[in-house]
Order: sequence, then structure tokens, then C-alpha cells
Amino acid sequence: MNKPLKENSARVFFALWPNQAERKDFAAQQTSLQQLCGGHAMRSDTLHVTLAFLGEVELHRLEALKLVAQEVEGKSFDLTFDTARYWGHNHIVYAAPDIVPPQLLHLVHDLEQCLSQHHFLFEKREYKPHVTLLRHAKWDDSPLPEMNKVVWQARNFALLQSAPDENGANYRVLAKFRLY
Repeated sequence: MNKPLKENSARVFFALWPNQAERKDFAAQQTSLQQLCGGHAMRSDTLHVTLAFLGEVELHRLEALKLVAQEVEGKSFDLTFDTARYWGHNHIVYAAPDIVPPQLLHLVHDLEQCLSQHHFLFEKREYKPHVTLLRHAKWDDSPLPEMNKVVWQARNFALLQSAPDENGANYRVLAKFRLY
């Protein structure tokens, strides 16, 4: 459970944000995986790949955060999700790429560098790109069945605000930043 936000702050993160066709392709994977693992399918309008999670940021700093993101000089790339995996510690089924494009790793590194230079705090951990498909799932250590490939064309990244409501996660795009 997320702790309540302080007044005048927002819970934010940077992410790759899919288009409608990519969302539809991911949603098509969820039905068969849910039949195997149970759990709750993520709503297609919440599917994303987190780049950097900042958590709570004061509202008056959001404009500065957008300016920081404009300093990132990322290159566009295609990201192919071709494997379904299970994290037992948090009961999540997710889609992952077998091959992580170097442009994605550079984007994450550059974004983290810019955030650090401008004194923004963010969650630091080994970067593992993924799209959460199911929550509260149950599976063992055996591999999940092959999934149909989903090719994501990363042409921009976004600053998102997480504002949970009675339906669960609710993400609002605050700004998008072009990848060249």
C-alpha cells in the first residue's frame, strides 16, 4: 500500500509509454497467462516500461523536472518483448526482452545522470526493463510458455504521475520527450 502523499506533491516516474497498437498486443498476451497463473490483469491503459522512479516530488519542482528531461539526448529504438517471466517475491507476471538495446541502457543512464546533477532523488537498482502484465499471480520456477513477440517502437519517453483511484493504478502523462 502506498503511503499518503504530502500536500503539494505528486508521485512521478519516467517511462516508455506504448501506443494503442502496442497496448493491444500486450493485452492479447494477458488472457492465456491469466488462465495459467491466475491473478489480475493490468489495465491496458497502465502498461509501461519504467525508466526511473522518483516517487514523491513537490509540485513546484515538476517544471524543473521537465527541463532536466529535455537535457537527455536519447536515441530512438525498437524494443522486442519475447519472454514471459514470473517474479515470485511479488507475484508478478511480466513481459521482458531477451535482448536489451544499448540505446535503452544509454537512455536510462543519461536520465539518471541528469537527475543526479540536478539533485533529484530516484530509486536506484539494477535496471531490468519489463512490462507488468499480471499482479497477484501464482507460478512456480518453471518457464512460462512462449509469448508472441511484441515490438515496441520507442520514439519518446514520458514523465508520468501516479494517482491511484478506486480502480487501482491511474497514470497521467505530464510531458513527453522525443528520442532522436
